[in-house]
Amino acid sequence: MGANDFITLFFLVAAVLIFLQLRSVLGRRTGHEKPPADPFSARQSIKPTGSEEEKVVTLPRRETVDEEQRWVEVDAIAKPGTELNEGLRHLIKADPSFRPKDFLNGARMAYEMIVMAFADGDRKTLKGLLSKEVYDGFNAAITEREARGEVIKSTFVGIDKTDFLQATVKDQEELITLKIVSQLISATYDRDNKIVDGDAENVGEVIDIWTFARDLRSRDPNWKLVATESEQ
Repeated sequence: MGANDFITLFFLVAAVLIFLQLRSVLGRRTGHEKPPADPFSARQSIKPTGSEEEKVVTLPRRETVDEEQRWVEVDAIAKPGTELNEGLRHLIKADPSFRPKDFLNGARMAYEMIVMAFADGDRKTLKGLLSKEVYDGFNAAITEREARGEVIKSTFVGIDKTDFLQATVKDQEELITLKIVSQLISATYDRDNKIVDGDAENVGEVIDIWTFARDLRSRDPNWKLVATESEQ
């Protein structure tokens, strides 16, 4: 074996050893990695690592069981034969991945994020959660508030109740209207740090009627707030 052959063999062995070392440290992609979780939809579920659930073999007709469970969830939310029940059933048929309970959990999270982002004037967060029309309205209100030199200080206490009011599919768009009852401590301060609106100490009840929408033709799984209304 010549000197050149020996050098080539040396680098080949070294390359193999480096590859094996990197693979042991970084791991390998197997095609079974979990995608990033989307808390607003039921399109993904996260299972605890090493849980018993991961060891269970999926039995035949699982999809049928899941479908039946969805109808049970719908009937628990709205009485069979009502407009809301029929609307939810129609929505599920158009979007089989939709799960009412998962949607409500995501809507609660989005509600708190939107309420606090508006109070903080966080336009970046709002832009990702609102439709263009609703964002423009929120942005205008924040701009007017800033022009007056006012600041909102809020503490989100929690959500007491979230109810479905309406569900429908229109022009390839899913639409869901919710009634959200929350508890909030909120006060607006002027330039002199005096309260001009709200209460800085007492918890107030807020009742909102919010409508969320998602385009069935879009690959984006996220819903956006498309309409707001306050119930006094």
